[in-house]
Amino acid sequence: MDSRRPCRLVFGLAVISLVCYPRTVRAGDIVHEDNSAPKKPGCDNNFVLVKVQTWVDSIENAEFVGVGARFGTTIMSKEKNANQIRLTLSDPRDCCSPRKNKLAGEVLMVDRGNCKFTTKANFAEAAGASAVLIVNNQKELYKMVCEPDETDLDIHIPAVLLPQDAGTSLEKMLMNSSTVSVQLYSPRRPVVDIAEVFLWLMAVGTILCASYWSAKIARESAIEHDKLLQDAADEILSAKATGTTGVVDISITSAVLFVVLASCFLVIVYKLMSFWFVELLVVLFCIGGIEGLQICSVALLSRWFKSPGESYIKLPFFGAVSYLTLAVSPLCIAFAVVWAVYRNVSFAWIGQDILGIALIITVLQIVHVPNLKVGTVLLSCAFLYDIFWVFVSKKLFHESVMIVVARGDKSGEDGIPMLLKIPRMFDPWGGYSIIGFGDILIPGLLIVFSLRYDRLANKSLLAGYFLWAMLAYGLGLLITYVALNLMDGHGQPALLYIVPFTLGTFLTLGRKRGDLKVLWSIGEPERPCMHIQLQHTEESDE
Repeated sequence: MDSRRPCRLVFGLAVISLVCYPRTVRAGDIVHEDNSAPKKPGCDNNFVLVKVQTWVDSIENAEFVGVGARFGTTIMSKEKNANQIRLTLSDPRDCCSPRKNKLAGEVLMVDRGNCKFTTKANFAEAAGASAVLIVNNQKELYKMVCEPDETDLDIHIPAVLLPQDAGTSLEKMLMNSSTVSVQLYSPRRPVVDIAEVFLWLMAVGTILCASYWSAKIARESAIEHDKLLQDAADEILSAKATGTTGVVDISITSAVLFVVLASCFLVIVYKLMSFWFVELLVVLFCIGGIEGLQICSVALLSRWFKSPGESYIKLPFFGAVSYLTLAVSPLCIAFAVVWAVYRNVSFAWIGQDILGIALIITVLQIVHVPNLKVGTVLLSCAFLYDIFWVFVSKKLFHESVMIVVARGDKSGEDGIPMLLKIPRMFDPWGGYSIIGFGDILIPGLLIVFSLRYDRLANKSLLAGYFLWAMLAYGLGLLITYVALNLMDGHGQPALLYIVPFTLGTFLTLGRKRGDLKVLWSIGEPERPCMHIQLQHTEESDE
């Protein structure tokens, strides 16, 4: 393996571990909240997303997403129970004064003006409207609440806020056609998102594959190390050098520095979030994905094509490269390029997941946690990092930096590519369920270490640490999704739940079994190598 490859992968690890956000923002999610306004009589509706289906001259047209107000009547949840009602523009447009002409049950579209939302709704109802659509003056959706001094509200029509671009489209329809009708309904989401089940399986399966691959390579390296030492005592130094080739051990300093740099990079992404910056991240993701896919492909194919896998050619800059790598690389590059070009199509998530999983497995195989002490520092720092940038950053930046970056706000793109995603199934609102690479990589480093330790210490599955670490990770990720659903889809820092389960299980078992001291400072045990026997032989000869 090229000795420069670990350096590139460590750089990739610093980039892809930035996003530890477990799920995408659903279609039409409410960006700005107002939780300071409590519920009161006549103003106690739950905030719900509302579909606004349109018909232009009796022909079905575009569909828009709005948010229902805290006040007014509730909106139908089933499409079949919602009526098609004619849409008309308000006069005056902001509906802050009584309308001169009465309506016959039409839906009234008004602009967000200089009066209260409830005032608009009252004037619309007095004019005979059956519902009111209030067009926001920005692209985001706001929650329409009642003013603190308003009491005993009695509004009997539904009110829905639409984003600015939806209002512009509806206005064009009204200007260019004879009739425009709308249908308002708010379908409910399924209690369990099947996509989250598959995403859970992908995350757990990725760590499983990386763990067994890393343990296999570690055992093979140890055996090869022993064979070289057995041949001659003077080959010890060269054997040690061979055994460390291609592997990067994380130190305590690098673990802390990694989280600091990740935080700095996250702020840079937040501040520079734009179309061109997302394009740059796509390029970086493709470079890492190509390398990860190439390494995984060569490792799999080398079992069947041993000769080209063991035959090397020296190339400028790249060093010694196998013929199998040369054959696979163009295919990997083509795959990544095709994904980058067509990443906005509906099925592009498959290519993104393939590239992402290959990259994660490769990084987990090459980057090692040498002992539990380093693993504890890394996971603890990542734990604080996740909580800070999801929750605490709201006080400093007036919005959650992690969620804004994961969602891809102000970029014109559907989020950044450094995450695994699956389309939400059986969900009328669509969207994706996602998990950031960091939520797999960070705990994955400790889990991979546990299997290497078990194999080298000749521990059985039940007596070892890998099985329990995997179960703890799976349970922590499951609790994350439960909390996510209980919080009505608001972003949750996955490491808030995963780290205590994974790290806590490791520390508890290690203390109970009496292995904590070895795990903490020494880490992976050395095999009973021949160099010990050689050393004893030399001492006896003397």
